[in-house]
Amino acid sequence: MNIKEASEKTGVSSAAIRYYEKESLIPEIDRTEVGNRDIDDRIIRRITFVTQMRAAGMSIDSLRRYIQLFDAQEDNTKEQKAILQEQLAVMEEKRDDLQSAIDHLNYKLNHFYDHMETTEEELRELERQHAEKKANQ
Repeated sequence: MNIKEASEKTGVSSAAIRYYEKESLIPEIDRTEVGNRDIDDRIIRRITFVTQMRAAGMSIDSLRRYIQLFDAQEDNTKEQKAILQEQLAVMEEKRDDLQSAIDHLNYKLNHFYDHMETTEEELRELERQHAEKKANQ
């Protein structure tokens, strides 16, 4: 299939596919006699993998390293697992930060009348005092 068809099949833009190839995130794509990319299922699977790992927040450098280890002849399973575990730790930390923010917003909503109104009124009073002080200078 050509790059447009591969783009439609994977949901990845043609520009991104070219970028993945340029950055060695996918293998060099075979070309037809007229020079068009000839993308097969092997490349489609690689594009899908790269897309999933990027969605998981993996950096281009880490992804490239993982792919180099995968493509190497020797068994690099330990290093590959280490890269994935490191990325998982990063994602879990982001999830925890996001959960903390969600919990904070839920608290604010659940205690809007006994917390937020009081806090906002205190802030309004501080703003009034500040404006008064500036006006008297």
